[in-house]
Amino acid sequence: MLFPTTVAGSLPKPSWLAEPDKLWPKWRLEGAELAQGKLDATLLAIKSQEDAGIDIVCDGEMSRQHFVHGFLEFVDGIDTEHRVEMGIRNDRYKAMVPQVRGALSLKGRVHQTETAFARAHTTRKLKMTLPGPMTIADTVADAHYGDKIKMAMAFADLLNKEAKALQADGVDVIQFDEPAFNVFMDEVPTWGIDALHRAIDGLTCTTAVHICYGYGIKANIDWKNSLGDEWTQYEKIFPALGKSKINQISLEAINSRVPLKLLSLLGDKDVLIGVIDVASDVVETPEKVVEVIAEVTKYVPKERIVCGTNCGMAPMHRDIAEAKLVALGKGAKLAREKFA
Repeated sequence: MLFPTTVAGSLPKPSWLAEPDKLWPKWRLEGAELAQGKLDATLLAIKSQEDAGIDIVCDGEMSRQHFVHGFLEFVDGIDTEHRVEMGIRNDRYKAMVPQVRGALSLKGRVHQTETAFARAHTTRKLKMTLPGPMTIADTVADAHYGDKIKMAMAFADLLNKEAKALQADGVDVIQFDEPAFNVFMDEVPTWGIDALHRAIDGLTCTTAVHICYGYGIKANIDWKNSLGDEWTQYEKIFPALGKSKINQISLEAINSRVPLKLLSLLGDKDVLIGVIDVASDVVETPEKVVEVIAEVTKYVPKERIVCGTNCGMAPMHRDIAEAKLVALGKGAKLAREKFA
């Protein structure tokens, strides 16, 4: 199939499960009710994707409050009680973060419950997401390793363990989210990709890395407005990603100031392009989706294009997000007819 569709990862949580319209919402249920509510929301996420015509569905990250901290909850060696303030994404914004105070290890499986549930309730290809090692290392304070790279590699080993288990659970695509890849441009080719390779070691399923300019939140929007008319930062990392062992590269395309000609630097990789803007409440038309896809085909063979969202949709209004998913499915269908 040309132009298969998917989402970057997160979808808005139902208001009965968690606070709406927030990136890091508080749960509205507790104990056994929360556990069941997470699965009920996962089923809703799968159903809404299938109804919208999404080909590679995901769990919507319904069991996680945050894409990084949802993983960290299952890691020993992290002190979450004594948080410290730290600059995130090269000091783009400040956050109170947990501290790594000992050797890192997994407490057990991280996403087994929701993955098994999702796999049992869809016959479509299933994608699960994990935070990338560089991004995790940029989201916690190191009070143990004394070396950011060493700590990132330790996280990569834990990610690899969970990723192999997810593959055994029947997951078709495992995506690592690395927003730090568009911040630390000099470090990505020198050790960021090596850490990613460590995280995917031994996997035979499709692997992807998601790089982006972030959710549609104020800190990210303000930062993007400071970057000028053309976002050419990817020039520094695309050649290295093109030579990497990752199967798919995921990044934004619609309403982005990334020159699409840079996509030719990714070599023979499949390119997962964002044709849905998560920083706007305006619902795209299917025709607009086709327009973006057509522009990308100038630089990437149509057989290697996967269509999705610019980033996660967790902070969006739920009805708007669902309408955008429908536009994604209908737009990809129109594009298949146009390019058949």
